[in-house]
Amino acid sequence: MKRLLTAFAAVAAFSAHAADTLTVAATPVPHAEILEFIKPALAKEGVDLKVKVFTDYVQPNVQVAEKRLDANFFQHQPYLDEFNKAKGTHLVSVAGVHIEPLGAYSSKFKKLEELPGGANVVIPNDATNGGRALLLLQKAGLIKLKDANNILSTTKDIAENPKDLKIRELEAATIPRVLTQVDLALINTNYALEAKLSPTDDALIIEGKDSPYVNILVARADNKDSDAMKKLVAALHSPQVKQFILEKYKGAVLPAF
Repeated sequence: MKRLLTAFAAVAAFSAHAADTLTVAATPVPHAEILEFIKPALAKEGVDLKVKVFTDYVQPNVQVAEKRLDANFFQHQPYLDEFNKAKGTHLVSVAGVHIEPLGAYSSKFKKLEELPGGANVVIPNDATNGGRALLLLQKAGLIKLKDANNILSTTKDIAENPKDLKIRELEAATIPRVLTQVDLALINTNYALEAKLSPTDDALIIEGKDSPYVNILVARADNKDSDAMKKLVAALHSPQVKQFILEKYKGAVLPAF
């Protein structure tokens, strides 16, 4: 009987541990790196964090909505809002973690003023990051939008384009690959870092610390308040993570807590 009780206790302990497994989707840099950093701390809290790496902005949301994953960490609120609206999903923000300032890069020019007339420019093709890129181009004085504050502006909303910039839209993940083929590329910081670009050193213009595009941990309404999720948020908001972000990314990624 004693052996049976011991075996039962072991099974119960294993089941409890398994119940606290969290599988979180993330893009490689910096999201997956931050999650890997907190794995040991979460393990001590009884949470087995499994990080599933994606290189696109669609499947992480699809798989969380379909309950194939517990959460994801790669996007900002405007992107999530647009995704929910377009796909009919109901994903929710759990916590803000950091800001990745969007930057404009060129392998041909050192200053924006050097851009020639008719320069080829590429921006992300998703609604929110595309609008974000256009707002940054407007801030740089390269274009003027019909609504200067519309975060969902598209190329059709450009009111003035004095340099006759040829603006094309590409999937965000592919833009670093064409950097040498264009005059200017608007690149999300996670993809810039993957491409070994330094946002603080290489970007000709970059969003400031007041950027509203905080990267968030996203889950479903049915699991956002679970004990394991609360422990994940506490770990992401720890002083250790803030120090990790500041030291590792040297201003290219900024804590938002």
